[in-house]
Amino acid sequence: MHVMGGTWPKTPAQALDMLLEGNKRFIVGDRLHPHQDTDHRTAVAPAQHPFAVLFGCADSRVAAEIIFDRGLGDLFVVRTAGHVIGPEVLGSIEYGVDVLGAPLIAVLGHDSCGAVAATREAMVNGVTPPGFMRDVVERVMLSVLSAPDGLTNPDAAGEAHVGYTVDLLVDRSNIIAQRVADGSCAVVGLSYRLAEGSVRLIAGHGVP
Repeated sequence: MHVMGGTWPKTPAQALDMLLEGNKRFIVGDRLHPHQDTDHRTAVAPAQHPFAVLFGCADSRVAAEIIFDRGLGDLFVVRTAGHVIGPEVLGSIEYGVDVLGAPLIAVLGHDSCGAVAATREAMVNGVTPPGFMRDVVERVMLSVLSAPDGLTNPDAAGEAHVGYTVDLLVDRSNIIAQRVADGSCAVVGLSYRLAEGSVRLIAGHGVP
């Protein structure tokens, strides 16, 4: 498959490069808006072949197709508050790599994350949120604890949580672990800065 500006990614390195190139265009405001026209909408209707699984935080300011300048059929997106993992999340991501054949899984975290902030608040002041939001906080706690200054530095806590999520995907999923081992897929952790719009690579398994 050919796309605007090159060939459709087939390897983890090519897929990561395409994501980062799109983010660079987004930062400077020179977006191509690829695969957002009516012809492409019709072309991808019969089947999807995304080049990456994007597992990100559900924050409304972190819309994957926008910040990576992509379009219909490009990314298989899974999002939860604080990018916390449950069985349905693992199943969705496994589908993206095992059935759809995406060569990259990108975990996308960001600064000023509400889930990380709520977790730090709970750990410092003992104030836990109501309902199932408490479950989100509990799943983020290990990440905050793993950062040397996680209780005082929200950015460090957020990046630790991205790294923890990357490791957890490989540790908990035999399908993902096998794909990483045979080189057909990589799992990377990316940190997004809300004000600048920039993405930085901070963790990974199987990254060339």
